[in-house]
Amino acid sequence: MSRLIMTFEDIAGGALKGARIADRVLPFGWRFIWGMLPSPSELERGARADGLGLAEFCERFDTVELWADPEPNAQLQLIWLLDYVRPHPNVVARLTLVQTSVRIGSLGAEEWGRQRSVPIHNDHLEIASAAWAAWRAPTPAAWFDLLAQDLSALPQLRNAVIALSQELPMRTTGLGATEMRMLELVAAGQVRPYELFPGHDKRNERRTYGYWEVGELLDGLARCPQPAVAGLAEGPFDDAMHDAKDRHDRYRASSLSLTELGKSILAQSDDFSRHNPIHRWWGGTELTNNRLWRWDPSERRLVAP
Repeated sequence: MSRLIMTFEDIAGGALKGARIADRVLPFGWRFIWGMLPSPSELERGARADGLGLAEFCERFDTVELWADPEPNAQLQLIWLLDYVRPHPNVVARLTLVQTSVRIGSLGAEEWGRQRSVPIHNDHLEIASAAWAAWRAPTPAAWFDLLAQDLSALPQLRNAVIALSQELPMRTTGLGATEMRMLELVAAGQVRPYELFPGHDKRNERRTYGYWEVGELLDGLARCPQPAVAGLAEGPFDDAMHDAKDRHDRYRASSLSLTELGKSILAQSDDFSRHNPIHRWWGGTELTNNRLWRWDPSERRLVAP
């Protein structure tokens, strides 16, 4: 029996390859939580392996296991992949899901065999297709509507829906949950940039965004017309800065503090979007100052522009 494992993060892919439990491990690296989403044609071109279309490649194996981390970006890739293979019954018949409650890369060797594998059925596919369509939609309304549905067939999807909903600008501050958590940490004083990044034993427990996204969020708070964070000595947070040791060292050594605006935002008495331009993507929703969908954490509801 030939066995293919598909997973949704490079670290998970490396761990699964090292475990030698499958004939082939295929990791995906799409970042669906940040920036404009790829078009269907771009996704089609990217869904290939060994020169074959993904569905054709999967048919070369007797079993195809999807190993999914609980983080939101992995969940977005999972729903995309299930939606992608849905029209291919020969592939669906081979599919099972291994949904972990912790990052796959953190699992010890003795834990690999304990992971439960669940065959993919029509309810998995229906939920995935509905969720992927909601994430691609031009407004967040359908995504919020998912919370009224039974998503239990995909055990970590509800957590991802909630986490991503919280990254819409807050009704009172114009910033998402990760940005607000960063302001809370800066308010403690004498904070270096990398202390704001999520990770093992880090105080920022929000893992909705990864390394590069958090770096861009900090840029957005500090490198703007009216900053909420002062003291960031270098930027932007890109490959060029990382490749220049002196610039990266200055970045790492920056001592951050809140501006008066940052303090007001943290107290929820001012709105970042009143002082700074907003233009970013949340799934298929383009957020701008004139079209800023928000979430109200006190009432747990979506607020239209």
